[in-house]
Amino acid sequence: MNKIKVAVLGCGAIAQRRHIPEYASNEHVELVAFADPNKERVEAVAREYGGKAYTNYEELLKNEKLDAVSVCSPNYLHAPMAIAAANAGLHVLVEKPMAASAEEGQEMIDAARKNGVYLMIGHNQRLMPPHVKAKEILDSGKLGRVLTFRTSFGHGGPEGWSLDGRESWFFQKNKAIMGAMGDLGVHKSDFIRYLLNDEVAEVAGFISTIHKDGTDVDDNATCILRMESGAVGTLMASWTQYRSGDNSTVLWCENGVMKIGTVEGDEVIVELTNGTIETYKVGAMATNEKQVPSGVIDEFVNCILTNTPPSISGEEGLRSLKVILAAFESQETGKIVKL
Repeated sequence: MNKIKVAVLGCGAIAQRRHIPEYASNEHVELVAFADPNKERVEAVAREYGGKAYTNYEELLKNEKLDAVSVCSPNYLHAPMAIAAANAGLHVLVEKPMAASAEEGQEMIDAARKNGVYLMIGHNQRLMPPHVKAKEILDSGKLGRVLTFRTSFGHGGPEGWSLDGRESWFFQKNKAIMGAMGDLGVHKSDFIRYLLNDEVAEVAGFISTIHKDGTDVDDNATCILRMESGAVGTLMASWTQYRSGDNSTVLWCENGVMKIGTVEGDEVIVELTNGTIETYKVGAMATNEKQVPSGVIDEFVNCILTNTPPSISGEEGLRSLKVILAAFESQETGKIVKL
């Protein structure tokens, strides 16, 4: 079996902690090349993993024979890099948020379709073991209809995660486009759509910069969502949850409540109205501190090997992005935005 030849565009934290090591440990993959404008960084990665270092991604795409790429660049480059790779006939895995605007997201989808390649978005929350289990339980119907919910994702901010600390592109609006909402909020809009198998119909967003001085990107957001089913809930994203972050979801349903990620060790808890309580120990969520495999890379590689279109597709990524963009529109206009 020939190995899938992969290049990684952008060699920051997400590439070095997730994409590159997960490709390296997949027996079906050969890491061929890396691109990053930071010459020292990209050369160090190439030395460690083998493969060629480039400071220009267009040059890499022109010179290397590849099957697929991961786009791990700052957000404003997601669309141009993904479109260039698709036009070169390559399958593309792109980090979230997939694009800076809905128009860019659609252009990425169109480029992949035109060139007959896969476009997958790195929404890893769908693949975390507690979330997989929660979906299985919800889909079984035992809890009945979801009535209300809350879903939240927060940590102390990218300065503790990014290789560039407080100097990171995450804090520069021209490169990041959005802050906590693009980093964490879009994960949650994607997850709640996936978990409930439902689309967001209306959004009210309260988005602001509360505590990160010297940046013009948002560090906190609280949104109210009304789903097409009528379920109503909140979505929170925060970069100011110091010391103790949060990646939890609670669903109040007709027949009881499901708590996901609220108690360490019991990742999913189901409390039914008939008095029974079920707890599931299914393995931890990945956090910035504990890098359990994301599952995203293996999923992407498997899609290519088996000719199976990715379930976390460009279309899915775009729907999740549109929820976040609607929240920003709501914050700007002071109105509820219909999707």
